[in-house]
Amino acid sequence: MVTMIHSPTLSATELASDRLLLRKAQEIDREGFIELATDPEVRAYLGGPKPRSDVEWYLDAVGAAGLTSHPGSFVIADITTNRLVGTLALERRSADRPGHVIEDGEELELSYVLRRSAWGAGLAFEAATTVLRAAAGELPDQPVVVVTQTANLRSLKLAARLGFRHVSTFEEFGAEQTLSTAGLHTFTT
Repeated sequence: MVTMIHSPTLSATELASDRLLLRKAQEIDREGFIELATDPEVRAYLGGPKPRSDVEWYLDAVGAAGLTSHPGSFVIADITTNRLVGTLALERRSADRPGHVIEDGEELELSYVLRRSAWGAGLAFEAATTVLRAAAGELPDQPVVVVTQTANLRSLKLAARLGFRHVSTFEEFGAEQTLSTAGLHTFTT
């Protein structure tokens, strides 16, 4: 493992690609957030669906905007309709969790989730590439990790397509997880 001094995550609050707008959450995203959290297929590898009443209570407490208030956290929206198709985050992986490639942890971690209606159209790849290129232009070179349940073959294929390479597996949340990594510099344009 490598030791490094931790730097902040991406400072951008809005990024655009050909088909997508990555932006901060708005109240119009409420139903999209509820769908993401309650859909059994979307949540199959994320601990299962949450009860709608729990999600609504949480949204009432923090507001939709609170869900992407952290730097590097975005709604993935259709650039034409502004409709939420998913979420994406490039945040620091907590040192107290398993799965690291840096001795002290706190690597950049890419995570994403899309509505089922957005699956198979290359939107996760486009959103991830957009964020990683922006981060590569702003931050010093460092490892980025993707952690997904080993059973989630679609996510593993996407990580490989993005250029992440398998490093290890470990147990977390009662399931085997796969840790993959890529250098941030590989996403420069």
